Amino acid sequence: MIKLLHFADAHIDMTNFGAHDPETGLPERVMDFLRSLDTIIQTAIEEEVDLVIFAGDAYKDRSPAPTFQREWGRRLMRLSYAGIPTILLTGNHDIAPSRHKAHAMQEFDTLAPEHITVINRPSLLGPKDLENLPVQILCMPWVTRAGVMQAIVAGEVNEDDPIKVIENGIKYWIDDALANIDPSLPTILTAHASVAGAKFGNEQDVKIGRDVILSPGLVTDPRFDYVALGHIHRYQDLNPGKHPPVVYPGSIERVDFGEVNEEKGFIIAEIEKGKTTYEWRKLPIRRFIDRALELEDELEVNEKILAALPSPEEMKDAIVRLRLTFPQGHEALIDDARIHDYAKDAFEFKFVKTAIAPVRGRLPEGQETSSLSPLELLDVYWKSKNENESERALLSELAQDLISEVHSGEA
Repeated sequence: MIKLLHFADAHIDMTNFGAHDPETGLPERVMDFLRSLDTIIQTAIEEEVDLVIFAGDAYKDRSPAPTFQREWGRRLMRLSYAGIPTILLTGNHDIAPSRHKAHAMQEFDTLAPEHITVINRPSLLGPKDLENLPVQILCMPWVTRAGVMQAIVAGEVNEDDPIKVIENGIKYWIDDALANIDPSLPTILTAHASVAGAKFGNEQDVKIGRDVILSPGLVTDPRFDYVALGHIHRYQDLNPGKHPPVVYPGSIERVDFGEVNEEKGFIIAEIEKGKTTYEWRKLPIRRFIDRALELEDELEVNEKILAALPSPEEMKDAIVRLRLTFPQGHEALIDDARIHDYAKDAFEFKFVKTAIAPVRGRLPEGQETSSLSPLELLDVYWKSKNENESERALLSELAQDLISEVHSGEA
């Protein structure tokens, strides 16, 4: 049996919220990501796992600041010092478009610390590559288009779509690798890629576009005993209750409000030939709170806004967003200072305001204002305000009474 820790999508240098910590000099939000990474590394050491697989995307892009490289390196080296074989797969955020440029985890490849292996091209690793662990791993990092486009231009392939070339190439490579595995050993596939049917963190289906999409049949091949995926930030098993588990562990922290409802974590799996069990471990991450409010009139504007927010105690240390829409011209009624003071204990408060222009009533085609009576013009206006038929009838009756009173007074 192989005890595996599988995690992915660390993105440790996300700095889109918060300020800098005065003691460390690091952005406070980066420290959130590093705390999650610390928990993962500590779990691997304390529980004496046999193998760690990181399925790609260490940073937000391939040119991380040296400070962030230092913090990532310090933590990964703890696994090296503990003697735990560790596979680092390059993801789409780790590599440059040009195949001649270094990737974001190049220092581990260049310095080759003990027990850490960086995979930046399709590879089949066996026991001799894994310090004699009785397991074999098919490793599929993110594949760039640069070399693929060169092959298309050179006429080396018959397909014009680079995505199709990559997808077909991955399928052929996996089929060939599976034909050469030792059938007596457990087999792991690890890939940084999208799989058809997976869900993004914002609940949208993975759709064919600029992403390489792997077919479900490719990753659920029964010759695999576990499939360790990265790239999609939502935890999910694409083959639930069946063998092999096909698992995205999710990212280690929420990246933005698109992931507001997603919990974050990592996987501990026990892998045997033909049998795998695993547990998803939830990480204690910072809370996100997202609220929305639409104002329809100018009455008690600030009281309505405050009522839409959680209590100050609930917002304490959370990342909070309030999306407010209101009629154009009402912005002067909003007391920004009062709202921000109410949310002052939040880790960060985002107040997003959107003014909505009034909808202009449209006359029926071929008609002009002068051709309609006052009641008919009012009915056009009420329709533009989405009043229903019964309300329009009542308003029309009241308007008729007012018009009659005015005419009566003039008489």
